Amino acid sequence: MDTRQPLDGQVAVVTGAGRGIGAAIARKLASMGAAAVLCGRTPSDLQATARDITEAGGRAEVVACDVMEMHQLEHAAARVQATFGRTDVLVNNAGVGGFHDPLHMLLPEDWERILNTNLRGVYYAIRAFAPMMIHAYSGHIINISSLAGKNALPNGAAYAASKWGLNGLSYSVAEELRGHNIRVSIVCPGSVDTELSPHAGKDPRKMLQPEDVAHAVAMLVTQAPQSFVSEILLRPTQKP
Repeated sequence: MDTRQPLDGQVAVVTGAGRGIGAAIARKLASMGAAAVLCGRTPSDLQATARDITEAGGRAEVVACDVMEMHQLEHAAARVQATFGRTDVLVNNAGVGGFHDPLHMLLPEDWERILNTNLRGVYYAIRAFAPMMIHAYSGHIINISSLAGKNALPNGAAYAASKWGLNGLSYSVAEELRGHNIRVSIVCPGSVDTELSPHAGKDPRKMLQPEDVAHAVAMLVTQAPQSFVSEILLRPTQKP
């Protein structure tokens, strides 16, 4: 009986892997055979995800880093290179929300925090990890966006701007890297039951779960070599 997993021998780097969507993605990719490299700002959260993975028989490496700091991502990439010699999957999931104030009342420091984490952090991660993929002539980069990057989001203009920007960045980087046999995709979930999502007036039982987003990522990394899904729009079956 063939017991091989679809990602055996591969290395998957997931940012924001300590909880929520990022933790679910890391667990899913590890269950598919990948060595999961868990990046995030809170070591205790990353260790909890790592325990889930190892208890299920998978492999996880914890690399604490802040995606807002380029040198920390460069250090993370150097550690992955030294430990594994490769990066096959990069999931840019780290993000912060901001759903309470109209733009004219948003503090400048909150604007900077949202844009720097959700958009600049993806640029930093791609800059740090893409060279390994280019060298290998293979790889998947998956950016976790949002339906807020497709639709208006009152009282969340900065968040929406970061995700609209992330979509444009992703489409453009996909064209830059296609010649290197690297696929760049976005996943745009609707309402997901996490700490990040605005829950006011919504029924959590009808919301997407982090595992739903992880399933979409799993579909992307198991595409046939000749196919390229550039984006997935993910909605709850029933409006919450």
